[in-house]
Amino acid sequence: MKCWKLMLTTLTAFLTVASGIDLDVDDLNSLQKATSLVSSGLMDYYTGLQKGQTIGMFASPSYWWQAGGAWGSILDYWYYMQNDTYNSILTQALLYQTGDNNDYMPLNQTVTEGNDDQAFWGFVVMAAAERNYPNPPKDQPQWLYLAQAVFNTMASRWDSDTCGGGLRWQIFTWNSGYDYKNSVSNAALFHMASRLARYTGNSTYADWATKVYDWMQDVGMLTDKDENSSFVYDGASIENNCTKIVKYQWTYNQGLILSGSAYMYNHTGSELWHKRTKDFLNSASVFFNSTNNIMYEAACQGSGYCNNDQRSFKAYFSRFLGLTAQLVPETRDDIMKLLKASAKGAAQSCSGGTDGHTCGLNWFYDGWDGKYGLGEQMAALEVMQNLRCLDRPAPLTANTGGTSVGNPAAGTEQSPSNLSPLTITHGDKAGAGIITAVIGITIIGSVVWLVL
Repeated sequence: MKCWKLMLTTLTAFLTVASGIDLDVDDLNSLQKATSLVSSGLMDYYTGLQKGQTIGMFASPSYWWQAGGAWGSILDYWYYMQNDTYNSILTQALLYQTGDNNDYMPLNQTVTEGNDDQAFWGFVVMAAAERNYPNPPKDQPQWLYLAQAVFNTMASRWDSDTCGGGLRWQIFTWNSGYDYKNSVSNAALFHMASRLARYTGNSTYADWATKVYDWMQDVGMLTDKDENSSFVYDGASIENNCTKIVKYQWTYNQGLILSGSAYMYNHTGSELWHKRTKDFLNSASVFFNSTNNIMYEAACQGSGYCNNDQRSFKAYFSRFLGLTAQLVPETRDDIMKLLKASAKGAAQSCSGGTDGHTCGLNWFYDGWDGKYGLGEQMAALEVMQNLRCLDRPAPLTANTGGTSVGNPAAGTEQSPSNLSPLTITHGDKAGAGIITAVIGITIIGSVVWLVL
């Protein structure tokens, strides 16, 4: 009987719904206190410092790609909240997981790793370069180098033999989904190319961004709803030559294309990329509740069946909205309105668990909805801390103060590839040992769709 009463008391304490985190979206002190609690909750899932556990990894059932996503949230926390509490752990994790060739293909992950998985680690180091996050020791690979290595190895898997181009879901033939070309992998390649084009000034990256975007548009993964709206659909099978598009819409796909277009507009000044940015922002309304402007994962949240991957997608979407606002001034009012409403909803959802600030999935539910995990925690953290996107400098470039050292051939030095030579420009002065041609890895295959 005593045991039963103890269990009941513990369960009641865990399920008790408090009032949520007190957040004034216009007050920095309030925001710092709120994000401190949420980031602490996120790091509670980190197991890399425990005996026998792997550095850089979070508790199961979180996957390797989600670890990359979570470290991106921690880097954003450092930048937006100007709080270096987790910097030493972050740096250790980013350098430990690079793999033997410093391209984020570590041996303990390569059997199941896909292009999209690899890309999420690439996003973190790209952001580190753009924000002058403290550079690694000189005998270690640098942030820009690692970002270039991720891009190069992904680009070298471009598959022109099926569907006229694109990346497959899986890299390796034995993994389920090898016959699928999905938007997140291709959008990730576009996104990385756009950021590297802006940072380095190297025109080859911009050419790649255009190439990937055009292919996605040609096969129907990117489509116009009307003259002012554009959607991103999930992907297509090569069995029917990518003619039958799977029309699921996910926040992170929309965010990748939206912010990638913003980078291209900021870099080129092209009205084409300007319009594309605005159109993808317009159609992003599908991911916000029409009555209160609160963000939700429309494809799964209503049914209550968002899986472990999908529960983290709003984190990346919030991050990409913040980047877009920094780069394209006309988007700022609309984005800040959406982020503020969503941050308020997220804060009141962070009222669960034994700590009283475990965050939920449904941000317009009254209080904590009983959902919890790494994905929920990082999504709440990102939507709150991106409220500061206009209070902090926009991403740097090699010509505006970026100090990270790169190499256009990063990740490709070991063996030849089918990559075209990179055009070397003055922007590449940020890289050491600039080489006139990029050699890449002969290809293994393709891409991993995150929706498992």
